[in-house]
Amino acid sequence: MLTLSGWRRETLEIRNVWAENVAEEMAVIREVIEKYPYVAMDTEFPGVVAKPVTESYTSDFHYKSLKVNVDLLKIIQLGLSFADEKGNLCKPHCCWQFNFKFDLDDDMFAQDSIDLLIKSGISFADHAVRGIDPQHFGELLMVSGLVLNDRVKWVSFHSGYDYAYLMKLLTTVDLSSTEKEFFELLRIYFPKIYDIKYMTSLLDGHHFMGGLQRLADDLGCQRLGAEHQAGSDSLLTMAAYFALVKAKFTNKSTGKVDDSRYANELFGYGTNHTVRKGAAAAAAMAQREMSFSSNASE
Repeated sequence: MLTLSGWRRETLEIRNVWAENVAEEMAVIREVIEKYPYVAMDTEFPGVVAKPVTESYTSDFHYKSLKVNVDLLKIIQLGLSFADEKGNLCKPHCCWQFNFKFDLDDDMFAQDSIDLLIKSGISFADHAVRGIDPQHFGELLMVSGLVLNDRVKWVSFHSGYDYAYLMKLLTTVDLSSTEKEFFELLRIYFPKIYDIKYMTSLLDGHHFMGGLQRLADDLGCQRLGAEHQAGSDSLLTMAAYFALVKAKFTNKSTGKVDDSRYANELFGYGTNHTVRKGAAAAAAMAQREMSFSSNASE
């Protein structure tokens, strides 16, 4: 458990969840989501280890790169933070960090990613022994009220891989064979998503560059906990989202926010303007997204 006094004069807590308390904590979340429908999400995963086998570049090469890695690998952590429509965090608990079963002796990973996570304080000895079974968590998530619910607004940062791992948890099968099918399924499970990295791509004049930490610094947002851990990163994602909306996406006359400019877009995927062309660009983006998902600053 981590706490910090001073964020909006509140005490915040990151609750660590393992196999022994996952059912209990998900029961709490089922109550929380009724009053706090904004869910900021971040994952930690074991890097990028493969690239698709193809003789030529195709329009969905980015998605194929994502699919081949998510199909092969396992999620390590999931962070979820909760707030209301004004950005007020849930009380008394606002953030849950789910720790999944992951064994360095048996599971596939990229060594540089694991080194970074170990440096950030993740205990793989605990993940091997106490980690949450992904299939059990997927069952709990399905009935939690977090998914298949158009009231819930999911907030994330450069999050193609994050949502891919969540889809794998929910469906327990490999990702959809095409990007079009993936987005169709994504819209069913997550009817409203906000990717902050995509939001910053819409801004004229001052462009927020780099990873989540740099964006948060530019917006004056405070971090709780260790960088490159999913709970802390999800809290920072929530703070950055509401700060960015207030600064750049709120109508100054009416005080209202029109999310139609950025809702349900993922940075680097689909058909929006952020999709980079070419196989080399796709491979480079996959490596950067792994870094961004770990919230590395540039």
